[in-house]
Amino acid sequence: MRLALVALVVVLASGGVWLLNATSAPQAGPVTTEIPALQVQPAPVQPGAVAPAAAADSVPQATAGVAPLVAWANQVSRRTGIPARALRSYGNAELVLRSTTPGCRLSWATLAGIGRIESNHGQYGGARLGDDGRPTKPIIGVPLDGSAGVKHISDTDGGRYDGDATLDRAVGPMQFIPSTWAKWASDGDGDGRGDPQQIDDAALAAARYLCVGGRDMGSPAGWWAGVLSYNNSVSYGQKVFGLADAYAKQGRS
Repeated sequence: MRLALVALVVVLASGGVWLLNATSAPQAGPVTTEIPALQVQPAPVQPGAVAPAAAADSVPQATAGVAPLVAWANQVSRRTGIPARALRSYGNAELVLRSTTPGCRLSWATLAGIGRIESNHGQYGGARLGDDGRPTKPIIGVPLDGSAGVKHISDTDGGRYDGDATLDRAVGPMQFIPSTWAKWASDGDGDGRGDPQQIDDAALAAARYLCVGGRDMGSPAGWWAGVLSYNNSVSYGQKVFGLADAYAKQGRS
Protein backbone atom coordinates (compact mmCIF):
# COMPACT_ATOMS: atom_id res chain seq x y z
CA MET A 1 0.00 0.00 0.00
CA ARG A 2 1.47 3.33 -1.02
CA LEU A 3 1.94 5.78 1.85
CA ALA A 4 1.15 9.46 1.35
CA LEU A 5 2.89 11.44 4.07
CA VAL A 6 2.95 15.18 4.64
CA ALA A 7 6.35 16.82 4.03
CA LEU A 8 7.84 19.57 6.14
CA VAL A 9 10.83 21.25 4.49
CA VAL A 10 13.71 22.74 6.44
CA VAL A 11 16.66 24.42 4.69
CA LEU A 12 19.97 22.92 5.78
CA ALA A 13 23.18 24.79 6.54
CA SER A 14 24.80 22.73 3.78
CA GLY A 15 22.35 24.05 1.22
CA GLY A 16 20.08 21.01 1.06
CA VAL A 17 16.64 20.37 2.49
CA TRP A 18 15.19 18.07 5.08
CA LEU A 19 11.72 16.62 4.61
CA LEU A 20 10.12 15.39 7.78
CA ASN A 21 8.08 12.27 7.00
CA ALA A 22 8.70 12.80 3.29
CA THR A 23 6.79 10.70 0.78
CA SER A 24 9.14 7.86 -0.12
CA ALA A 25 9.54 6.25 -3.52
CA PRO A 26 9.23 2.45 -3.59
CA GLN A 27 12.39 0.42 -4.05
CA ALA A 28 11.96 -2.18 -6.77
CA GLY A 29 14.14 -5.23 -7.31
CA PRO A 30 14.90 -8.55 -5.66
CA VAL A 31 16.04 -9.12 -2.11
CA THR A 32 19.76 -9.54 -2.69
CA THR A 33 21.50 -9.41 0.67
CA GLU A 34 20.80 -10.91 4.09
CA ILE A 35 22.74 -9.25 6.86
CA PRO A 36 24.13 -11.06 9.89
CA ALA A 37 25.51 -8.91 12.69
CA LEU A 38 28.94 -7.70 11.62
CA GLN A 39 31.63 -8.95 13.96
CA VAL A 40 32.80 -6.09 16.15
CA GLN A 41 34.43 -6.45 19.56
CA PRO A 42 32.27 -4.98 22.37
CA ALA A 43 33.90 -2.19 24.36
CA PRO A 44 34.54 -3.03 28.02
CA VAL A 45 32.19 -0.37 29.40
CA GLN A 46 29.12 -0.51 31.60
CA PRO A 47 25.92 0.87 30.01
CA GLY A 48 25.16 4.35 31.26
CA ALA A 49 28.51 4.87 32.93
CA VAL A 50 30.19 6.91 30.21
CA ALA A 51 29.53 8.32 26.73
CA PRO A 52 31.90 8.10 23.74
CA ALA A 53 34.42 10.87 23.16
CA ALA A 54 32.82 14.12 22.01
CA ALA A 55 33.20 14.84 18.30
CA ALA A 56 30.45 17.37 17.52
CA ASP A 57 32.72 20.35 16.91
CA SER A 58 34.73 18.53 14.24
CA VAL A 59 32.10 18.88 11.50
CA PRO A 60 32.38 22.24 9.69
CA GLN A 61 29.53 24.71 9.96
CA ALA A 62 28.83 25.08 6.26
CA THR A 63 26.91 28.21 5.28
CA ALA A 64 26.34 27.56 1.58
CA GLY A 65 26.95 24.62 -0.72
CA VAL A 66 28.47 21.32 0.37
CA ALA A 67 32.19 21.99 -0.26
CA PRO A 68 33.20 22.34 3.44
CA LEU A 69 31.40 19.10 4.32
CA VAL A 70 32.99 17.27 1.38
CA ALA A 71 36.46 18.48 2.35
CA TRP A 72 35.90 17.42 5.97
CA ALA A 73 34.63 13.97 4.89
CA ASN A 74 37.62 13.39 2.64
CA GLN A 75 40.02 14.30 5.44
CA VAL A 76 38.31 12.19 8.12
CA SER A 77 37.98 9.26 5.70
CA ARG A 78 41.76 9.05 5.46
CA ARG A 79 42.00 8.91 9.27
CA THR A 80 39.18 6.46 9.96
CA GLY A 81 38.82 4.29 6.87
CA ILE A 82 35.12 5.19 6.62
CA PRO A 83 34.09 5.89 3.01
CA ALA A 84 33.96 9.64 2.43
CA ARG A 85 30.49 9.36 0.91
CA ALA A 86 29.19 7.76 4.11
CA LEU A 87 30.92 10.39 6.27
CA ARG A 88 29.17 13.13 4.33
CA SER A 89 25.84 11.62 5.33
CA TYR A 90 26.78 11.25 9.01
CA GLY A 91 28.20 14.79 9.11
CA ASN A 92 25.18 16.25 7.35
CA ALA A 93 22.84 14.55 9.83
CA GLU A 94 24.82 16.01 12.74
CA LEU A 95 24.62 19.49 11.22
CA VAL A 96 20.86 19.20 10.75
CA LEU A 97 20.31 18.11 14.33
CA ARG A 98 22.60 20.89 15.59
CA SER A 99 20.22 23.32 13.89
CA THR A 100 16.87 21.70 14.64
CA THR A 101 17.55 19.90 17.94
CA PRO A 102 20.69 21.43 19.48
CA GLY A 103 20.02 19.92 22.89
CA CYS A 104 20.47 16.42 21.49
CA ARG A 105 24.24 16.85 20.97
CA LEU A 106 24.35 13.95 18.52
CA SER A 107 27.77 13.21 17.04
CA TRP A 108 28.53 11.98 13.54
CA ALA A 109 30.74 9.36 15.22
CA THR A 110 27.75 7.68 16.88
CA LEU A 111 25.96 7.46 13.54
CA ALA A 112 29.14 6.05 12.03
CA GLY A 113 29.33 3.41 14.76
CA ILE A 114 25.78 2.33 14.02
CA GLY A 115 26.38 2.44 10.27
CA ARG A 116 29.47 0.24 10.60
CA ILE A 117 27.59 -2.47 12.47
CA GLU A 118 24.40 -2.29 10.41
CA SER A 119 25.88 -2.37 6.90
CA ASN A 120 29.62 -1.60 6.99
CA HIS A 121 28.75 1.95 5.91
CA GLY A 122 26.60 0.81 2.98
CA GLN A 123 29.16 -1.72 1.74
CA TYR A 124 27.69 -4.99 3.01
CA GLY A 125 27.85 -7.95 0.66
CA GLY A 126 30.21 -6.24 -1.78
CA ALA A 127 27.99 -3.21 -2.33
CA ARG A 128 29.54 0.21 -2.92
CA LEU A 129 28.06 3.62 -2.29
CA GLY A 130 27.60 5.61 -5.48
CA ASP A 131 27.97 9.36 -5.73
CA ASP A 132 24.20 9.55 -5.25
CA GLY A 133 24.53 7.86 -1.85
CA ARG A 134 22.81 4.64 -2.88
CA PRO A 135 24.46 1.22 -2.65
CA THR A 136 25.13 -0.57 -5.91
CA LYS A 137 22.68 -3.26 -4.80
CA PRO A 138 19.86 -2.99 -2.26
CA ILE A 139 20.80 -3.81 1.33
CA ILE A 140 18.08 -6.02 2.79
CA GLY A 141 18.13 -7.79 6.15
CA VAL A 142 17.04 -11.27 7.17
CA PRO A 143 13.31 -12.08 7.34
CA LEU A 144 11.94 -11.17 10.76
CA ASP A 145 10.37 -14.57 11.31
CA GLY A 146 10.83 -15.01 15.05
CA SER A 147 13.78 -17.36 14.71
CA ALA A 148 16.75 -17.17 17.09
CA GLY A 149 17.89 -13.60 17.60
CA VAL A 150 15.11 -11.84 15.67
CA LYS A 151 11.58 -10.69 16.40
CA HIS A 152 8.58 -11.86 14.43
CA ILE A 153 7.22 -8.94 12.43
CA SER A 154 4.62 -9.62 9.77
CA ASP A 155 4.72 -7.58 6.58
CA THR A 156 3.78 -3.92 7.01
CA ASP A 157 4.64 -2.50 3.58
CA GLY A 158 3.38 -5.04 1.05
CA GLY A 159 7.00 -5.73 0.12
CA ARG A 160 7.45 -2.17 -1.09
CA TYR A 161 10.80 -1.56 0.59
CA ASP A 162 12.08 -5.05 1.35
CA GLY A 163 10.67 -7.17 -1.49
CA ASP A 164 8.95 -9.47 1.03
CA ALA A 165 5.14 -9.40 1.20
CA THR A 166 4.99 -11.94 4.04
CA LEU A 167 7.48 -10.72 6.63
CA ASP A 168 9.27 -7.46 7.26
CA ARG A 169 13.02 -7.10 6.74
CA ALA A 170 15.26 -4.23 7.74
CA VAL A 171 16.35 -2.13 4.78
CA GLY A 172 19.14 0.19 3.73
CA PRO A 173 22.49 1.25 5.19
CA MET A 174 20.98 2.03 8.60
CA GLN A 175 18.67 -1.02 8.57
CA PHE A 176 15.22 0.44 9.15
CA ILE A 177 12.22 -1.83 9.58
CA PRO A 178 9.64 -0.64 7.00
CA SER A 179 7.08 0.41 9.61
CA THR A 180 9.73 2.44 11.44
CA TRP A 181 10.83 4.03 8.19
CA ALA A 182 7.24 5.07 7.48
CA LYS A 183 7.33 7.11 10.71
CA TRP A 184 10.85 8.55 10.48
CA ALA A 185 11.38 8.86 6.72
CA SER A 186 13.62 11.85 5.98
CA ASP A 187 15.17 13.50 2.95
CA GLY A 188 18.81 14.25 3.65
CA ASP A 189 19.93 14.75 0.05
CA GLY A 190 17.26 17.26 -0.98
CA ASP A 191 15.77 15.28 -3.86
CA GLY A 192 12.22 15.60 -2.53
CA ARG A 193 11.74 12.07 -1.27
CA GLY A 194 12.83 9.78 1.54
CA ASP A 195 14.59 6.57 0.48
CA PRO A 196 15.86 4.12 3.14
CA GLN A 197 18.51 2.85 0.72
CA GLN A 198 19.95 6.36 0.23
CA ILE A 199 22.49 6.95 2.98
CA ASP A 200 21.85 10.70 3.47
CA ASP A 201 18.15 9.98 4.01
CA ALA A 202 18.84 6.97 6.23
CA ALA A 203 21.43 8.73 8.41
CA LEU A 204 19.15 11.71 8.96
CA ALA A 205 16.24 9.45 9.87
CA ALA A 206 18.48 7.58 12.31
CA ALA A 207 19.61 10.87 13.86
CA ARG A 208 16.02 12.04 14.36
CA TYR A 209 15.11 8.67 15.87
CA LEU A 210 17.99 8.82 18.35
CA CYS A 211 17.12 12.37 19.42
CA VAL A 212 13.40 11.83 20.00
CA GLY A 213 11.78 13.21 23.14
CA GLY A 214 14.46 15.74 23.97
CA ARG A 215 17.11 13.07 24.51
CA ASP A 216 20.66 14.31 25.14
CA MET A 217 23.01 12.04 23.21
CA GLY A 218 25.98 13.86 24.75
CA SER A 219 25.26 12.50 28.23
CA PRO A 220 26.02 8.92 29.34
CA ALA A 221 22.40 8.11 30.22
CA GLY A 222 21.02 9.71 27.06
CA TRP A 223 23.58 8.10 24.77
CA TRP A 224 22.91 4.61 26.06
CA ALA A 225 19.14 5.09 26.00
CA GLY A 226 19.30 6.23 22.40
CA VAL A 227 21.53 3.43 21.14
CA LEU A 228 19.64 0.74 23.03
CA SER A 229 16.40 2.09 21.55
CA TYR A 230 17.95 1.39 18.15
CA ASN A 231 18.79 -2.18 19.15
CA ASN A 232 17.93 -3.33 22.66
CA SER A 233 21.12 -5.29 23.26
CA VAL A 234 23.89 -4.39 25.70
CA SER A 235 26.45 -6.07 23.47
CA TYR A 236 25.21 -3.99 20.53
CA GLY A 237 25.54 -0.80 22.56
CA GLN A 238 29.06 -1.74 23.64
CA LYS A 239 30.04 -2.36 20.03
CA VAL A 240 28.66 0.99 18.91
CA PHE A 241 30.45 2.65 21.83
CA GLY A 242 33.83 1.22 20.87
CA LEU A 243 33.45 2.24 17.26
CA ALA A 244 32.07 5.71 18.00
CA ASP A 245 34.77 6.43 20.57
CA ALA A 246 37.54 5.37 18.17
CA TYR A 247 36.06 7.30 15.25
CA ALA A 248 35.72 10.47 17.33
CA LYS A 249 39.33 10.30 18.48
CA GLN A 250 40.65 9.47 15.01
CA GLY A 251 38.58 12.27 13.49
CA ARG A 252 40.24 14.84 15.74
CA SER A 253 43.82 13.68 15.20
